[in-house]
Amino acid sequence: MLTSLSVVCPVFAVIVAGFACGRLGLLGPTASSELNRFVVYLALPALLFQVMFEANWPTLWQPGFIASFAIGIVVIFGGTLIYRVASGHHLTDASIDALNAGYANVGYIGFPLCEMIFGRQSLALVTIATIMTVSVLFAIAIIFVEIGLQTERRVHRLFAKIGKALIRNPLLVAPLLGVLWSTFNTPVPEAAKAVLHMLGAAASPCALVSLGLFLAAKHRGSRSSRPVAVALTALKLVIQPAIVAVCAYGIFKLQPVPAAVVVLLSALPTGTGPFMVAEFYKREAVVTSGTILFTTMASVVSLTACLVLVGHVQH
Repeated sequence: MLTSLSVVCPVFAVIVAGFACGRLGLLGPTASSELNRFVVYLALPALLFQVMFEANWPTLWQPGFIASFAIGIVVIFGGTLIYRVASGHHLTDASIDALNAGYANVGYIGFPLCEMIFGRQSLALVTIATIMTVSVLFAIAIIFVEIGLQTERRVHRLFAKIGKALIRNPLLVAPLLGVLWSTFNTPVPEAAKAVLHMLGAAASPCALVSLGLFLAAKHRGSRSSRPVAVALTALKLVIQPAIVAVCAYGIFKLQPVPAAVVVLLSALPTGTGPFMVAEFYKREAVVTSGTILFTTMASVVSLTACLVLVGHVQH
């Protein structure tokens, strides 16, 4: 337990540092958004490109890993969406709630956490999970949001809008470019490698500080939203990793490291993506901000417990 805490706590210490800076006003009111833009448009794409370019593709293609992570997302996102709609909630709001329950913070916390625990060789698997989360799941959620709002009745135009959004997503474009570069066996110049390394090394700390600043600014919520946020927190931190663990260890019989990585990634707290969607579409974001806060705080305990359980399973 103490070993697991020593691995998890530094990550959350950086988040707390960002939270403190936000509460004390040390970095200014726009620091969170500006740091986030730096991570999304420069630092994390550089890391993703580097990881995918250096990836060992025969070991990267692991259908069981992909299927385990995907099943957890589908069950939680789909089940939450159906339940919320059946309970009388608008499809747009139900889609955002479902995103809260299934959108793991793989990009922000997954990279530093897995690199600390499993080493740099695990980052290719984290990249796959990131693409599945920030591109595939995000796109599906936006489709449901758009359908709920009925802003575009022609189906082909609706999907054209989604396609344009994905093409402009640097978290999708960067790893694809890395794959293409690797396919053509073109060496990366040493100067370019140095730039990629510097930017990539800044991704994790800046992302964690940005998350802390975000929580400091968006943590307030009404009492009526708390039960929903707590329920979504339980789905995210307990039910989703449990489903993935059954798939990884019981159904697909993954090797110890990929199995541990996929379970740990599924147990990560909710990322900021759902809040971005809620803000962009002018929907009530109280439940979303509450879920992000609760899952992030509770994950200090749940991730530590997950690491202990996974360690026992591996042995």
